[in-house]
Amino acid sequence: MDIRFLGHAAFSLHADGTTVLVDPFLSGNPKAAAQHDELEADAILLSHGHGDHLGDAVTIAKRTGAPVVAIVELANEIAAQLGDDHQVFDPNIGGTVEFDWGSVRLTPAWHTSTTPGGGVSAAAGLVIELGGARVYHLGDTGLFSDLALPGRRGHIDVALVPIGGHYTMDRFDAVVAAELIRADVVIPMHYDTFPPVQADVQAYKRDVEQAGHAEVVVLEPGETYRVKP
Repeated sequence: MDIRFLGHAAFSLHADGTTVLVDPFLSGNPKAAAQHDELEADAILLSHGHGDHLGDAVTIAKRTGAPVVAIVELANEIAAQLGDDHQVFDPNIGGTVEFDWGSVRLTPAWHTSTTPGGGVSAAAGLVIELGGARVYHLGDTGLFSDLALPGRRGHIDVALVPIGGHYTMDRFDAVVAAELIRADVVIPMHYDTFPPVQADVQAYKRDVEQAGHAEVVVLEPGETYRVKP
């Protein structure tokens, strides 16, 4: 699997001819590595409804026809915008949606979630299986001990971890998160996009790796990490 960082908390995952977009916040994102009309998608996965995560999901879904997965209340709001003919999946926490390319499972995240249109729902993490790899996108969350649980069900190859503080855990709590998750690789996200979420990513990398919790791969927007088999 290739994991392309699109800026903030947005990623494109690609394997075996399938492209999965996660939290495609591009329009209005000063760190965006692509425009929304440049990206293809076979599925769009959303952690929650804040504008910096919902982003361009509806616009991309309309253009590509990609199915959308979001927690039930957010899914209902998106389905109303996309129409009856568009496939929108509406799991809740603990639910799994299966595709021919793999699957996505929703896990808890400690965060709020209100869409630009005023819709309220819970926030989630996303455990994504694609191309023989398992990626855990934490979404927006503070530190809590249940971050250890997804890895109890199946080893996490790569964890996408927010480190910016203010709206999520900061880089110090994110070191503890890396210890709990026990992924092979951690990719930091949700930092340096806006002034409130500035973080020293190299200090985070040093702290995690010196503690022996994981390898930390720092991606600049637009860069790609290939998951080792």
